[in-house]
Amino acid sequence: MSSERPLQSTKTDLRLLLECLKYQMKWPGSQKQALLTIISICKQNGQYVEFFREIGGISFIYNLSKSSTFSQVKETALFTLASLAELHGVYSCKQSLCREETFRDLAQHLEQKMPLTEKRVAVYMLSVLVANNRSGQTLAKTSRCIETLLNLHSFPDPNASYEQLQLWATVSSALCGSVNNPQNEENQNACMYVFPLVKTWLQEVALPRAELAQPICSFIGMTVANNREHKQHKNKLTYNATLYTVLPECCLSRHTVHMHTHPRRTTWLVIPGLLCLLSSPNLDPQDQLAVVLMIGHLTDACGEFVGTRC
Repeated sequence: MSSERPLQSTKTDLRLLLECLKYQMKWPGSQKQALLTIISICKQNGQYVEFFREIGGISFIYNLSKSSTFSQVKETALFTLASLAELHGVYSCKQSLCREETFRDLAQHLEQKMPLTEKRVAVYMLSVLVANNRSGQTLAKTSRCIETLLNLHSFPDPNASYEQLQLWATVSSALCGSVNNPQNEENQNACMYVFPLVKTWLQEVALPRAELAQPICSFIGMTVANNREHKQHKNKLTYNATLYTVLPECCLSRHTVHMHTHPRRTTWLVIPGLLCLLSSPNLDPQDQLAVVLMIGHLTDACGEFVGTRC
C-alpha cells in the first residue's frame, strides 16, 4: 500500500494541475508554473507521463501551445511537450505527437515573427521528435520543416547576439537529427543544397565567434555521412577542400590563437588541415569530438586522402 499511495497521490496532483491549466487561461504566470511543475513530476516516473497522456494532458498542452495569446505560455507549453517526449523510456508521448499536423504546425510556427526564445523552443521540440525516429524524419521532410530549418540556418552575422547564436546552434542540432541516427539520405540530399552557402559564408566572413565551429562541423559531417550521392561525386573533393580549409580558422579563433603559428589557409587540405586542428592543445573536448567525427565522415565520403604531417 505504501507504494500505491504516492502513485495515486501523484495522479491526483496531475489532475489538479491540468484543471489549473484549463481554468487559469487569463493568468499566464499560473499556467507557466503549472507546466513547469508537470515536467518536474513526470520526470520522476514514466508512468506519470503515460497517465497524463491518458487523461488528455498532452493534447491540451499541445492545443494551448497554439491557442494561447501569451508568449511565455506558448513557449513553456512547447518546452513541456518536448521535455516529456524526450524522457527516456517514454514512447507513447513522442508517438502521440509524431503526426503530420504537429510538424506542419511547427513549420508554420517557425515562419512567424516571435521572440527568439520561443522560436528556439519550437526548434528544440522538432529536434526531439526527429531524434532516433525514422517516421519523425520523414514527417519533417513532407511537412516543410526541413525547408524551414534550412531557411533559419542562413548563417548569422558575426556580431549576432548570444540568443541568436543559441537559436542557430539549436537549428543545426535539429538538422543533424533529421539526417542521421538513423541515416536519412533524402534529408541529407536536401541539406547538401546549402553547402555552397556554407562555403561562401565561411570564405567571406571573418569569424570571431568560434562557438559556431562545432555546429558547422557536426552539420557537415552528419550530412555527408555514408551518403551514396556524395560518394559518387568524387570530383567534389576540390569543392570540399575549399569548404573545409576555412573551418580550422573558425575553430582556432575560439582561443584567439594567432594564425601565424599555423600553416596558411592555402596550405590546408581537407583531412590534413583538420588533423592539424585536432592536434592543437587549445581545442576544447567538445570541439575535438566534432572534428574527429567530421574526419571520419569525410574520409568515408570523399574516398580519398592526401596525407601530410603537420
